[in-house]
This record gives sequence, structure tokens and C-alpha cells, in this order.
Amino acid sequence: MTKFSHLHVHTQFSLLDGAADISTLYKKAVGDNMPALAITDHGNMFGAFKFVAEASKYNTKENPNTIKPIVGCEFYMVEDRHKRQFTREERDVRYHQLMLAKNAEGYSNLIKLCSLGYVDGLYGKYPRIDKELLLQYHKGLIATTCCLGAIVPKLIIKKGEAEAEVEFKWWLDLFGEDYYIELQRHDIPEQAIVNEVLIGFAKKYNVKMIASNDSHYVNQEDFNAHDILLCINTGEKQSTPTMKDFSEDESSMRGKRFAFYNDQFYFKSTNEMKELFSDVPEAIDNTNEIVDKVEVLRLKQDILLPNFQVPVEFKTQDEYLHHLTYTGALNRYGQLDAEIEERLNFELFTIKTMGFAGYFLIVADFIKAGRDIGVFIGPGRGSAAGSAVAYCIGITNIDPIKYKLLFERFLNPDRKSMPDIDTDFDDEGRQKVIDYVVEKYGKNQVAQIITYGTMAAKMSIKDVARVMDLLCPMQIYSLN
Repeated sequence: MTKFSHLHVHTQFSLLDGAADISTLYKKAVGDNMPALAITDHGNMFGAFKFVAEASKYNTKENPNTIKPIVGCEFYMVEDRHKRQFTREERDVRYHQLMLAKNAEGYSNLIKLCSLGYVDGLYGKYPRIDKELLLQYHKGLIATTCCLGAIVPKLIIKKGEAEAEVEFKWWLDLFGEDYYIELQRHDIPEQAIVNEVLIGFAKKYNVKMIASNDSHYVNQEDFNAHDILLCINTGEKQSTPTMKDFSEDESSMRGKRFAFYNDQFYFKSTNEMKELFSDVPEAIDNTNEIVDKVEVLRLKQDILLPNFQVPVEFKTQDEYLHHLTYTGALNRYGQLDAEIEERLNFELFTIKTMGFAGYFLIVADFIKAGRDIGVFIGPGRGSAAGSAVAYCIGITNIDPIKYKLLFERFLNPDRKSMPDIDTDFDDEGRQKVIDYVVEKYGKNQVAQIITYGTMAAKMSIKDVARVMDLLCPMQIYSLN
């Protein structure tokens, strides 16, 4: 029995555009005996780590091959990622482009494309890449003709088959056997036109076809909830007339809101996909070829910290941290009694055993640098306040011995995880500290981490009520 895997899937990490929970997707895929599942969020790989980790819940030692996680991304392609000046006549024209990581090299290149899309190509909310980047970072990647928002399909609709064929050949020359024609059927008139031409290209150039569904939510009945999410994203109301022609330009959207064409953009079952593509069964079967090509990725890496250079008179980071700790302790406490020394020695031994001396030195250094340039810095919060070493070297300003705070809540040999030091900087000074760190350790050694928030009940009710033109409970209360 021919199996099928979804290779074009958007999760909740396609922010305010995807409405599919990763764990729910896996449950449905595993329940349908799909051999693999891909993640292809718009312009980012925010969910990749969680996505691969979730697969491990199903891939046990007894049954290691239940489902294969495939990491991908649907990029925004533009002619020049550096260009940021546009007019009504000359707009920022973006095309969608799906790519999947075939192996570790491909995953590394996906990361580079995503990162450079934000660093070099961010315009508005869109991280953009171009062919110049793709020529550098295409190895180990699988590419497809993607959806109606991609360049080949758009050229078919707008410019005709001949111009689309020239573009198609460029992608085929670059990716070779790792370039696939992607067929989608969402009952959209333009899709039928595009598919007919693409099937012709497949025969002419001997390029394999795959079937996909542009999945943005899990079940068909989630369509309305997803439409509400789109309205929240665009600041529109559901009552606003919709623009459903995927081939239209943004200029034609005036007075209309973006909406999906119908309720077919859900995570369809294998049987539904087989029935939908019964006339081209090879498009179903070829998804298995891609699954076989893809290697399982190991995303969890060992901790790698920048090397903190200690003064020449000290041999190791641990020795230097010991020096700073006891020098700071004399300043903090004046005189060291047995309790203080025992606590400091215990903490220093634990830090040395776990290999985190460099981490403490790095944090203490940029906090000191911030204070030296006049940045207002908080006293520290969270479990780090339980560290006497952090207190002595100036990371925190709360005496954990005085207040009987436990160091083990912060750093514990039984829990092999990175210590988490929470520190607040004033709004204006924060960037100065970031600039200092980038200057000291190098741009390629520094990254900022995003924190995700979810819509709580009160905000959800308020947003949904606005989208649906309803009075929310808070407004009703105020009227009464």
C-alpha cells in the first residue's frame, strides 16, 4: 500500500498565519501511518527544535522509525534582498519558495538562509532572501515549485508558459534531481491552469512530481478559527470583503482583506490525498522518495561558549573566577567567616565541576561594562539570586546567605542544564551592552533569543470579538 507524507506544512510558528499545533499534527500523522512529516513555516525555523524533539516521543527504542521529522522552510524570495526603498509603482515583489533539509549540510544552509533573511533582507515583517544567497547556500537542500505564491506558478499565470519555463530551468539547473514539481489542488481555478503546465514540464524535463496540501490548520472544521486568526494578523474584520485570488497583486487588495480561498487548507489524510490525485498516483508515491532522501537530524548540540580570555597571571578560567569571587567577597562582606567561605567553596567547586566558569566570567564582564558606561542594571532576579558567587562578582545585588537562598535551585550537578541568569537593563542602555558584547566576542558569536507569548483568554476574547464585530464581555460590562 502506497504511503504518503505531508511535505508542505505550516504550524503555529507561521505567526498569526498557521493554526496547527505541532503535537496535534504528529498525532494525526502517526495515526494515519505517515512515514514522515515536514515543517515549512513562512520565513523562519522558530519551531524546528520543538518539531524534531516532538518526533522523539513517537520514535522509541522498540519502534525507532515511527515517523521521520523533516525540517524545511517556505522562504520569501525577492530580486534583491538589500533593497528597502519602494513606491506604489515599484513594490516589494515577494515569491514563496519551499526548501527542505536533506542532511546536516542542508540544515546548516537553511539556518544561514533564514538568518541572513532577517539580518540582510528584513523589510517590514518579511525576512527576504534572493538568488545570490541561494547560489551560496543551496547544497543539501531539496526545492520544489511550491505554491501559487511561488515564482514559476505566478509567471505561468501572469507572463505565460514560455517565461515560466525559463525560470523553471534555472531552478532545475541549480538543484538537479533535488528539484521537484509540486502539485496542489485546493479547488482554485488558477491552480488547475498551473498544474497543467507543470505536468507538461515534468514530462518534458523528466522531473518528478509530488503532491502536497498547503496545510495551515489540522482539521477542516478549523477553517473559521484560522480565518479569524488571519483577521487578527491583518487588523481586519471578517465582514470585510475578501481577496481570494492568489495570483493578484497587493495593489488589487484595496478595500479587501486577505483570506484563504476555501476550507481545503487542512492536514488531509492519506486517503483524501490519494483520491485527490488519483489521476497522477506517482505524485503521491514520490513523496516517499523525498522521505528516503532525508537524513534524520540531530539538532541538540553540546553547549559552546565564547572563550573568555583571562589575564596572563591566571592559568585557567576557574582560577580567575576564584580570584574575583574572593576579592568581591571581601568588598561585599568585609570579613569572611566559616559559613561564607564554606558556601563560596561549595559553589566554586560545583561551577568548576560543571564547566561553567566561563559563563560566570562572561556575564560578570558585560554587567560591569554596562555599569561603567552608565547603564542602569537591575539587582538580578530568579534563581540566580541564590548564588553567592554571582553576588560577589557583581552579577546580582542580593545576598543569598543573608536571606537563606538556595544555590541548588540555580545550579545543580544532578541537572545538567545551562544556568539561567536573568538581568534587567534600562531601555536605552540595553543596546549599549549588546554592542559591547558584539564588539568583544564578534558578531558571529552573539545571538538574541526570542520568547514566545500566547494569547491568554481575556486577550483572545477581545481580539475575536473585534474581528467578528461583537461586543466583548468587557465592553458589555462598561455599557452596564
